[in-house]
Formats: sequence, structure tokens, C-alpha cells
Amino acid sequence: MASPREIFSISGPIHLTSIDWNNSYHRTSVASCLVQAVYTLERDRQQNRIGLKSQAHHWWEFFNFTLAETLIDQSDGSIYGAVFQYKLFSYNYHNTPYSKTPPFHVIAFRGTIMKPHSRSRDLRLDLRCVRDSLHDSTRFVHAIEVIKTAVAKTGNAAVWLAGHSLGAAVALLAGKIMTRSGFPLECYLFNPPFSSIPIEKLVKSEKLKHGVRFAGSLVKAGVAIAVKGRHHHNKGQEDDSFMKLASWIPYLYVNPLDPICSEYIGYFNHRNKMFEIGAGKIERIATRNSLRSLLTGGGGGGGGGGGSSCSDSTSEPLHLLPSAYMTINTSKSPDFKRAHGIHQWWDPMFNGEYVLHQFNQ
Repeated sequence: MASPREIFSISGPIHLTSIDWNNSYHRTSVASCLVQAVYTLERDRQQNRIGLKSQAHHWWEFFNFTLAETLIDQSDGSIYGAVFQYKLFSYNYHNTPYSKTPPFHVIAFRGTIMKPHSRSRDLRLDLRCVRDSLHDSTRFVHAIEVIKTAVAKTGNAAVWLAGHSLGAAVALLAGKIMTRSGFPLECYLFNPPFSSIPIEKLVKSEKLKHGVRFAGSLVKAGVAIAVKGRHHHNKGQEDDSFMKLASWIPYLYVNPLDPICSEYIGYFNHRNKMFEIGAGKIERIATRNSLRSLLTGGGGGGGGGGGSSCSDSTSEPLHLLPSAYMTINTSKSPDFKRAHGIHQWWDPMFNGEYVLHQFNQ
């Protein structure tokens, strides 16, 4: 039996009877509901809900989308993503200047489902996120092939990526690769995992947070100079690869009470603080690099080369981002489940802080 959170008429934004594509809340609601549709597709499969018992289709049909393709994980047969096609799309929409336009395709990815049919595979992929090796997984290899096919058909301007938690990691990594290949995509990342200690959540003192991060930047910058000094012939290529992402601005949705994604707040705030106190030269080096990658020979944040295929990706952490448009949920979440959940992002009572972070070259 479907839970209330899977039933659109109970938990969905039924008040959005008309979508204004210039309205950020409307776009966020559509993207997050299509991610929820993927969750519900998999739950329909697990519970053998077919015909009138199925719940997933309500989550896309309400917004005039059709299901173009379901994405199946080869390892366990679970549905991890889907390609949705907008019924009312017209290429003429993209000739309208200074306005947002509806996408032709939204490719959405779910996060971890802690049920027997999907739990084992999803948790293994969660571990890959921590180890920065998601790019080698069969799920991601399949996902990037689907994305490239969609872009080849309609162009990158007509394709959105959306994902939650583990799915946000898939969408973010794919977005990086496509941007480095010259095809930036509009990307909606809900509660994306940050593969580092969640200082933002664990440390309460702002001075201590800054001190810890300042020391971290000094260490990373020092190690990066030492390592890349020995391999100076690669430095230009690595820095160029990082800067290829500078003009790409994905949408990040984070909750400060969610330890999985909250460190993005500190990551960007610290970078701004470093420039404010005159330590911008140190931070320009530190923000491009991961200490773990530097010490293990991964090279930090410059990986990806041209990004033409996922085999070109290095083990760089997902969170190494030059720019992002961040939405922070400032509403009080009673528990981790709510703080990390997808439903918060279309809640009409949502209170948020909106910050544009752009890399200062």
C-alpha cells in the first residue's frame, strides 16, 4: 500500500495549477516532484503496484510531462532514474530573451531507498560517493550515456538534470562532465552529499569553524604547491579544467540541519571570508583542490580533462565547485528525515535564504 508521501493528491503541490517558468519556486517544485516521481516509480515496482494502484504517474502528469524512459540499474534491476518529456514544448520558446523556458527533457535521479529490493545497491553507491569513485559505477556510466543521447537530440539548452541525495551526486557529476565538454545543463541538486566532515553541522562556534577551515585551506594550498611544483607540466591543464566550470551555475538546495549536505554552506561562506580577509591567493589554490586527492595522486580539482566520457573523470570530490546558486532551507526541521527529505522543497510554507556564489578569479 502506498504511503501518504507517495500520493500526489496528499503530498504534492496541488496548488500549482499553472506553472510560471520564470518563477524559481515553480521550477524548483517541478524538478523536485519529478525526482519524487522516480522514487515512486521504484516503490510501485517493489510493491507490484500496477494499473489503478500505481502512484508515480500523477507526479509528472500534473505538470504536463510524459515518461519517455525509465533508467534501470543493471545490478539489481531497480529504477534509479527517468527521462521525462514536456508535452507543450516548442523550440520557439528558446528564442525568447531574458526569460526561463520549460525544458524538453528532465532527467531525474532518486536517492537511496532503504528497502530490501534496493538498499544494498544504493548503499554501495553511497560509499562510492564518500570515496569519490561514483564515476566508475555502472549506474553512472549508464546515466551519462542517457544524458548525452538527450543532448544530442535536442541540444543542451532543452535538457535539465535533477536529483536528490545519491541522485544529486549523479546529476552533479554528470553536470560537471557535460560542462567540461562544452554542453552545460541546467541542474537542480537537492540535498547533494558533501564528501567531507560536516563542520557546519558539528561545530557551533563560528570562530572555531573559521579557524578549522582556515587551517585546512593553508594545508591544502601548501600541499598543492608542493605536489604540483613537482608536476608543473600538469598544472595549467588542471587549473583550466576547474575554470571550465566557473560559468556553470547549478542550483543547490541544502538544509543546515542535514549533515549530508550542510557543509556546502560552510564551503562557500568560507571562500567568501577568505577573500574578505585578504587571503584570496591562498583560497584560489585551496578551493581547486582536495587534500585527499593531492595525497593519493589524484591531482585535486583539475580532473576530468575534456570530460568527453566518464572514464576521463578523476576521483575529485563532487563538492569542488566554482559557482552555485544556493537555496538554504531556514525552516526548522524536526528530525533528520525531514531535513534530508525531498518534500521540503515544494512545501508552500517554505522559508529560504537564496545566495549566488560565483568564483572570483
